[in-house]
Amino acid sequence: MHIQILSTSDVHGYVYPTDYSTLTDRHPYGMLKAATVIRQAQATAGADNVMVTIENGDWLQGAPFATYLAKQPAAEQDLLTRITGAMHYDAGVLGNHEFNYGLAYIRAAEAKRTYPLLGANIVGGQNQRILDAPYKIVTKQGIKIAILGLTTAYVPVWERASNIAGLTFEPAVATARRLVPELRQQADIVIVAYHGGFEADPATGVPTERQTGENEGYQLLAEVPGIDALVTGHQHRQIAGVYQGVPTTQPGDKGIAVGCIDLELDENHRITKRSARLLPTAGVELDVTLMQLTQPVQDKVETWLDQPVGQITGTSLAVTDPMAARLHGHPYLRFINQVEMAAGVTDIAATALFNDEVHGFDRNVSLRQLLNSYPYPNTLVVERLTGADVKLALERCASFFEIQADHQVGVATAFTTPKVELYNYDIYSGLDYRFDLTQPRGSRVVSLKYHGRAVQPTDQLDVAMNQYRGNGGGDYPMFSPAKVIREVNVDMAELIMQYFEVHPVVTGKPQTNFRVDY
Repeated sequence: MHIQILSTSDVHGYVYPTDYSTLTDRHPYGMLKAATVIRQAQATAGADNVMVTIENGDWLQGAPFATYLAKQPAAEQDLLTRITGAMHYDAGVLGNHEFNYGLAYIRAAEAKRTYPLLGANIVGGQNQRILDAPYKIVTKQGIKIAILGLTTAYVPVWERASNIAGLTFEPAVATARRLVPELRQQADIVIVAYHGGFEADPATGVPTERQTGENEGYQLLAEVPGIDALVTGHQHRQIAGVYQGVPTTQPGDKGIAVGCIDLELDENHRITKRSARLLPTAGVELDVTLMQLTQPVQDKVETWLDQPVGQITGTSLAVTDPMAARLHGHPYLRFINQVEMAAGVTDIAATALFNDEVHGFDRNVSLRQLLNSYPYPNTLVVERLTGADVKLALERCASFFEIQADHQVGVATAFTTPKVELYNYDIYSGLDYRFDLTQPRGSRVVSLKYHGRAVQPTDQLDVAMNQYRGNGGGDYPMFSPAKVIREVNVDMAELIMQYFEVHPVVTGKPQTNFRVDY
């Protein structure tokens, strides 16, 4: 008997193979391609093949397609779940980004789901009607297969409290230790579907990041006996292999691949062979049936994205060299900070150039440009910080850079491995500061001034930032909800649009308030 476990994860609403940067953009990914891969695998399965399919989270938020649905009436918000329902998944798991629009949105978006949502470590999830069960046991061809659902316990660190009201997130490993032995007694095969990644190299156990509880994948492999297959996600990595004796997958993001775990069983339902691989989606066509379901909305999304938002005069806000923008500042980043300061009623703000695909704004700004440049539904907070807090935060920013062998400046490995985290480097406005990269990490901020005066450790400074950073996300423990003095519970993309409504013509200006020496 052959069991094949297929999984998608972190598709982030990318239904079609486009990043929506232009009408004609095409990329080798998307759920409609993943659907074709899954259907092909199902169609070619032999009589003794058992297929299990899992949607592993971060499906409802991300692409402009998903953003558009989130802005529609509740009765029209379930299209993404109708897609996965039509793909006949056996189970789904909530990712951390599912919570970005709150529990009511999860209920509306998942209202017509045809498969159970599993979440063993989200206490209160069933009471809030966003989960169906901690696990599911399915019987296929006489084989009992248990699927245990887990979500990264780090959600409360990033998410607004109102978006997760009534929920408690327990550690994934502790939950698995409790339930896997029970499932071993009830099922022949135990699958753990975890919307989380790896805090250590899955083969060697060597730590690859701080042990915060965000990613517990290696601990699941090494410390929880009885797991037959591990489906992971969250980090957007492409991983497939047998680690600590457990076949494991993580299929990247945006539907670039489908995770595939193969188990061979003997007549007593014992595993005799195990393997894991990724099935790339680049070379397949879009699923025709799902295209018929989604094309009308896709057309509306493209039209919606091309609506004008505002105009830019003065210095260009187009980002053509992301690394130079991070090293020397950029008018686009200065503008985003300007929006934050206006909304937060303060004169200091911080923002990030989230990734190298952020292109900023042309002279005529469209909604398409805006959502591609600020793709996250972050809201805004203002925190009252000490001068010492701000200096620590800037030291974290300064650690983003490293001087390479050719004496050029590159991105430090800690921000690229195991996961690319360019969004964890911030650029500030309202402060004058200087980094010296020849100094050791932790001592690189050599000048810090506010209104022309050196910032003292005991000074109090009000700083606007997005709510992810304000909660300490990205390894910024000097920020926390306890220091928030004002909240602006409006998505940043909406705040930018509101700014353009008041200032339909924005004058771009160079950013000159900081310097990086090396």
